[in-house]
Amino acid sequence: MTMTSIDVRVRSRLRVALVALASTALAATAGIVLASPATAASLVEVTSFGDNPGGMRMHVYVPDSRPSNPAIVVAMHGCGGSGPGFYSGSEFASQADRYGFVVIYPTATQQAGFGNCFDVWSAASKRRGGGSDPVSIMSMVTYVQRQYGGDPNRVYATGSSSGGMMTNAMLALYPDVFKAGAAFMGVPFNCFANAADFPPQNSQCVNGRMDRTPQQWGDAVRQAYPGYSGARPRIQLWHGTNDTLVPYQLLQEAVDQWTNVHGLSLTPTSTDTPQSNWNRRRWTSGGVTPLEAISVNGAGHSLPMSGMAQAAVQFFGLTGGSPTPNPTTGTPTTPPTVPPTTAPPSTGGCRVGYTANSWANGFTASVTVTNTSTAAVNGWTVQWSWPGNQQVTNAWNATVSQSGAQVTARNVSYNAAIGAGASATFGFQGTYSGANQAPIQFTLNGAACSQ
Repeated sequence: MTMTSIDVRVRSRLRVALVALASTALAATAGIVLASPATAASLVEVTSFGDNPGGMRMHVYVPDSRPSNPAIVVAMHGCGGSGPGFYSGSEFASQADRYGFVVIYPTATQQAGFGNCFDVWSAASKRRGGGSDPVSIMSMVTYVQRQYGGDPNRVYATGSSSGGMMTNAMLALYPDVFKAGAAFMGVPFNCFANAADFPPQNSQCVNGRMDRTPQQWGDAVRQAYPGYSGARPRIQLWHGTNDTLVPYQLLQEAVDQWTNVHGLSLTPTSTDTPQSNWNRRRWTSGGVTPLEAISVNGAGHSLPMSGMAQAAVQFFGLTGGSPTPNPTTGTPTTPPTVPPTTAPPSTGGCRVGYTANSWANGFTASVTVTNTSTAAVNGWTVQWSWPGNQQVTNAWNATVSQSGAQVTARNVSYNAAIGAGASATFGFQGTYSGANQAPIQFTLNGAACSQ
């Protein structure tokens, strides 16, 4: 039988496919990662990652250049936030580019007087394998280990506010999984009695009335995983001295908890000032530092600030050696610099989403600014006027000032750039009397935004 030109092409393609398949199998057997064309890493949503009793969403950031068994960092947002919002509003992704680890960005969906808060109050969330958000987060970790070869010996947790609270919880519940954590503006594990105790207006925990002894706090951690006798994760605790939403005094309660868990004295082995307004206490034993507590002078509910993700990643031990090379240039990557402020987008080039959670005379609010123009915004100022007597008292992910009814929010160093089609999210705490009405108009760099 005579072969046609079509037969020849088909057989040729089949040979190419089989060679490629055999090469891939050989590389997998040998533990080799095949090089692939350089691409720009981006945040990707995973819609099916395993058991998800918390009903959470999962996003993952996988740097283009990474080892075959990368470390895993779970980075968690504050109440009212989201995984994508914490990705764009913190510096952990740029650190992942620099040091080659994978970042998981969970999005909480639980509602307890706020919106999108991590469940640290239910009975299920306080025992290992009990269900709710902690089990969902563990499914995400397992997914990354399976899908990207994540190193089970290098798993870490970090988070801001509600995410900082969940950081403490994950280290208590899964001490055999997480090697270290960095909690920003959190509370000790098992501080909240139930969902009704979570909102600030009636919380025994965040109103400072949960003053337990170090032994009681330590017992709460030990009871989360009864019978566990292995090593406990190291932890770094951060808090602003002017925080009024999650009061600064809760830093000491967390110190009480983790010194007891690690069998340490309440007296630190050393103190220093890594930066001008960072006062750090360290507990070191045998060359290992199981606990650091960093007070940020003058800071409100606004952590992490610029440079703090780097400090957390360094505490995890992920910055040792040379930074990961850039896959395109072969040179070490560095955190991006912020370009000068651009001209404002044209009218209709931005959209603002505003949500508020109110209680008697107080509220918190979240503002998401989306750049709907075709050009990036480099440096942003968002302004609005209150229709009532609202007064901003504290803010995070932005610097907020108020004059009369006029409010101005400006970017902080790590979220100045908003790409075309991208968003930035910030939040704040405030007071009011009467009705807490939302603003009717926002502007971005002087241009009116749709809502």
